[in-house]
Amino acid sequence: MTEPVAPLRRRIVLTGLLSLPALALSSIAQAASNSIFPFIPDHYTFSTQQVQDAVGRKFPLQRTASQIFDIVLSNPVVGMAAERNRVTVRVDARLATPFMPKPVNGAFTLSTQLGYDAASRSVILVSPTVDDAQFTGDAAQYNQQIAGVGAQLAAQLLDRYPIHTFKPEELQFAGVSYEPGTITVLTNGIRVQIVEK
Repeated sequence: MTEPVAPLRRRIVLTGLLSLPALALSSIAQAASNSIFPFIPDHYTFSTQQVQDAVGRKFPLQRTASQIFDIVLSNPVVGMAAERNRVTVRVDARLATPFMPKPVNGAFTLSTQLGYDAASRSVILVSPTVDDAQFTGDAAQYNQQIAGVGAQLAAQLLDRYPIHTFKPEELQFAGVSYEPGTITVLTNGIRVQIVEK
């Protein structure tokens, strides 16, 4: 009676032994994908809040423009203009000049493109421009001049300003170097494509 059982037992053991290499390879592949190398996605996404935090570190700012305007910029509010692929920044402004009896308050709305600076591994603001300048009272008649001063300040203070700097390990995988490609402004953040160098 033990003879019929022995061939069956041998077949079960043989089948088990044959499946071991496949199981071992599967375990090795899973371990490699989980922990041996850092994971490089095909893109990174930054939320509006992350961009807000980065821009907020630059403010408040106090500057003299054209040697006659003293301007304080504060309280930046970042927005996403996805339809134009631009980031907007609205800032409160306080402006004083000898041409007006007292300082005036208002706001600038700037918009900017985004770019990548390889030397610093940073996503940066590029060529900001003033979309709108709103001042009330005595300053209303000078809105055009104030917008010009705002454009000058925007270019000086926010052009090439980094909103995210990649760590070296975020752009390396198994000895291959990667870099940001297309940068797209979304309605709720920024998407940066990652491509091989």
